Amino acid sequence: MQNSTARLIASFKALADPVRLRITALCARGECSVSELTQVTGESQPRVSQHLRQLCEAGLLERFRDGQYVYYRMPQRGVRGALHRNLMALFPDDERQFERDRKRLQAQRGELRHETPATLDDDALRRLHRALVELTVTAPLGDLIDIGSGRGGLLKLLASRARRVIGVDLDADARQLARADLMLAGIDNCSLRKGDMYDLPFGDAEFDTVVLDDVVATAERPVDALREACRLLRSGGRLIILAATDGTETGRLGARIADWCRSAGVRMAAPRLIPRRDPRWLLAVATRAESRPAAA
Repeated sequence: MQNSTARLIASFKALADPVRLRITALCARGECSVSELTQVTGESQPRVSQHLRQLCEAGLLERFRDGQYVYYRMPQRGVRGALHRNLMALFPDDERQFERDRKRLQAQRGELRHETPATLDDDALRRLHRALVELTVTAPLGDLIDIGSGRGGLLKLLASRARRVIGVDLDADARQLARADLMLAGIDNCSLRKGDMYDLPFGDAEFDTVVLDDVVATAERPVDALREACRLLRSGGRLIILAATDGTETGRLGARIADWCRSAGVRMAAPRLIPRRDPRWLLAVATRAESRPAAA
């Protein structure tokens, strides 16, 4: 019997339980912790852990640690990702239990949310978002990582235009809030991870788009941060550099970032100021030095 057939049989066996089916449907919506799944399903923590172990052994779920929590989600890449997308297509859309579970999870995460004041004026932010969306027209985002993702504002903006999205931030509270916002927004192709921008837990050439989200200008070692970002880029991929500015000395800031890029072996196109008058953001697109630079 072929391996693909054996995997399919194992998947069907693992799903032949109502609770495991509910857990799988939830984890298809986004990454979930054991405590969240326990509260939603009403099952005991040991019982939920047992179900999760069976689902992971069948390859239906994958687990990862983020700080003090362990999260589970459906695989997104490779053969397993394709298999599970096909399996999810078989899940009935009119199953009320799935909908009740989703709403319970959304309610749990909704309690985490709170409003925070914008650090920059809304018009400048809208213009920045428009410029980022324009970049998705010139070239697809593919697999994207946002380094310094915070509460996930850019993740929500770009997720529908990317195949897979990872947000990285050192702030555990920001990652939790981003998970809540992404779940409430119905975005299921995003994952949040703890990560140091100088030593990220991902393989070489794993992403088509790397966003340095307002972290380079204030970094203690900006060249090292750029080298690490470049390591993650696939051939032909794009590095998007964002830097907030108070509207003064933008020319000096752009020159500093360009110098850092040259030292890191990155070729940066001319940066774009947003808005042009009284700028609040600097946006630059770069590629590996051996690749042809993209236009910002």
